[in-house]
Amino acid sequence: MASRALSCKFCPIVFFLVLVWGVQARKVFNVEMFGAVGNGKTDNTKAFSDAFRSACQYNGRSRILVPMGTFLVWSNVYKGPCKGPIDFKVKGNIKAHAGPVGLDHWFTFRYIDRLSITGGGTFDGQGHTAWPHNDCMKNPNCKSLPVSIRFDFVTNSLIRRITSLDSKNFHINIFECDNIRIERLRIIAPAESPNTDGIHVALSENIKIQNSTIATGDDCISLGPGSKKVEVLRVKCGPGHGISIGSLGKSHPYDVSGITVRNSRFDGTDNGLRIKTWAPSLKSKVHDIIFEDVIMNNVRNPILIEQQYCPSGNCDKSKASSVQIQDVWFKHIRGTSQSQAAVNLQCSSLYPCKNINLADINLSYKGLKGAANATCLNVQGSAWGVQRPNLEACV
Repeated sequence: MASRALSCKFCPIVFFLVLVWGVQARKVFNVEMFGAVGNGKTDNTKAFSDAFRSACQYNGRSRILVPMGTFLVWSNVYKGPCKGPIDFKVKGNIKAHAGPVGLDHWFTFRYIDRLSITGGGTFDGQGHTAWPHNDCMKNPNCKSLPVSIRFDFVTNSLIRRITSLDSKNFHINIFECDNIRIERLRIIAPAESPNTDGIHVALSENIKIQNSTIATGDDCISLGPGSKKVEVLRVKCGPGHGISIGSLGKSHPYDVSGITVRNSRFDGTDNGLRIKTWAPSLKSKVHDIIFEDVIMNNVRNPILIEQQYCPSGNCDKSKASSVQIQDVWFKHIRGTSQSQAAVNLQCSSLYPCKNINLADINLSYKGLKGAANATCLNVQGSAWGVQRPNLEACV
């Protein structure tokens, strides 16, 4: 009791210091104070850049406030390192310029530690003005359209409660980042919009994506080369191309490992849970993957491993992938399939898939005739529990 009473003497001092620090933490840099006008017509690029520069140089916790209104902003890079944590609070609507723009980014945050993007506002990429210019499926020299929000070399950060609308390219790109939490996002683009991946992760680790809704024209979440320790929880996907690991092996020999997708739902997507690799390919590994407690509602390819991935159709099918896939668990996957091939595991003849585990798979075919089936090639593993379709041909 005496020691507790003694320590209490310092409580008012501690409270005062916390209060003062908290006031500093809430120093607000309103973009309107830097000349921004939320009329949907004025170019606010400089105002946003000036607000970020001031917040970044502030020796304490800072907040960049985007109030209600529609703020037109061109492509820009918001670059650290900064002197303290930054909260980029978006209440209004940030709107991209129309057209393809000619750059590969719109909002890029780079070399920042302890960044948060919150507020309930919207990043409107105006993708409909650029999608007709996307000819990358036919033109190998095509120009990249801008990603809406890029995070490069960002650490210990949070993205919460924002909407990304109609991106011209990917909605969110995570590159060379560590310890990023993404939650309560709404990502929206039409089903026919090209290359509008919801969240793309590459060369990053300790990424958590949860409690979000993604409806787009490409992968809801794509986990590229070098993705490690990524957890996806309670994500609703559709329309879109599902959640994909890959495509892997084309130009980067980086492994993918420690991926978990749980308690999620797919509605009317082209694919559900997919691993895709190029053939021929550089040598790498995909391992320690868990897909668990997932609902499929009218999904074209609920469970898919595709080691002859070739979207252009111009690949040499006689070549095999050098990406080794192993230690993968599909557990408690249930619902309906648009196609009869509810489980389709097409692995490499050069490096067959190892330790592929299928437990309690309950997928029915939604067509009028026939039943769901499983088609597998070059797969080593096991199956147990509910097996609908029959998985004897697989393992």
